[in-house]
Amino acid sequence: MSIEFTVFKGSTDGEILESKTTLPLPSGNEVLLKHTHSGVCGTDAHYSTINMVLGHEGVGIVEAVGDEVKGLSKGDRIGFGWVKDGCGKCEYCLQGYQYHCTEGERGFGDKDLNQGSWASHSIWPATRLVKIPHNILSEHAGPFMCAGQTVFMPFYRNKIKPSSRVGIVGIGGLGHLAIQFSAAWGCETVVFSTSDNKRQEALGFGATEFYNTKTMKASEVKKLDHLIVTSSIPPDWKLYVELLKPFAHIYPLTVSFGTLDFPFISLITKELTIQGSCSSSAKEVEEMLKFIVAHGIKPMIEKFPFSLEGIKSALDKLEKGQVRYRGVVEM
Repeated sequence: MSIEFTVFKGSTDGEILESKTTLPLPSGNEVLLKHTHSGVCGTDAHYSTINMVLGHEGVGIVEAVGDEVKGLSKGDRIGFGWVKDGCGKCEYCLQGYQYHCTEGERGFGDKDLNQGSWASHSIWPATRLVKIPHNILSEHAGPFMCAGQTVFMPFYRNKIKPSSRVGIVGIGGLGHLAIQFSAAWGCETVVFSTSDNKRQEALGFGATEFYNTKTMKASEVKKLDHLIVTSSIPPDWKLYVELLKPFAHIYPLTVSFGTLDFPFISLITKELTIQGSCSSSAKEVEEMLKFIVAHGIKPMIEKFPFSLEGIKSALDKLEKGQVRYRGVVEM
């Protein structure tokens, strides 16, 4: 037996198309989800010229499970991100890091191109699904599945101290969540933007200091222990190197396909660390959700209907930089 469901796909000319996907009903470790919400991410725009189902910040309800699934049952509310299952045998899969599976690429845009969260349903391996706590609204949960985990991992994996001074570059879909995580972590949260337009919002999200980089002087800013870069384009690294303490850590989260042009001598003499952040294990996402509940963290969202017109409108506003701050498709 099989199930047919509605999907929204990219195409070679960038036009979003409505289509159908048919898959066998779940077996083994698979779970059938009926989607309720999906986030809208810049990565979806990057893949909109490929013939694939878009969306990777999904929230849904379990409709059926395979005979090997444990811990999940019909009616559970589930979230999923941009990583599908791995081989289950290599050193990375055994640690829950299926994105780095040695037997092949497992991320959004690399595998299972006939599925995504911009769809009525999907079938996923249970190992990559997380239960959404009842304290988190479904419309808020989607953005945490990609944007949230991306900015949470620097805090969680790198043991940022509550006493640290954390700089955050950019106040957008990633940045407004990074500010909230940093403030809840107990850090001095220093936000940098190229204008004053979002000053009050940044302070409202928990920033302790705000600087307009077009008017500030580096000498005015107390040095930083960590710098999280969430801006839509890479920053002026020469400017920010001046703001960093020796041994500071930099987390460039901006998606860019170019090269990293960084002041090399400063990297050496200040003994800086540049640390990427891209994926997470299901266990790490569960820890993030616990932290979100404990501190009442919420994305600022704009909702769009689950329709061809709604999805086109969401992408159009996203590409024009008009969404504050995460778009969410509601089924």
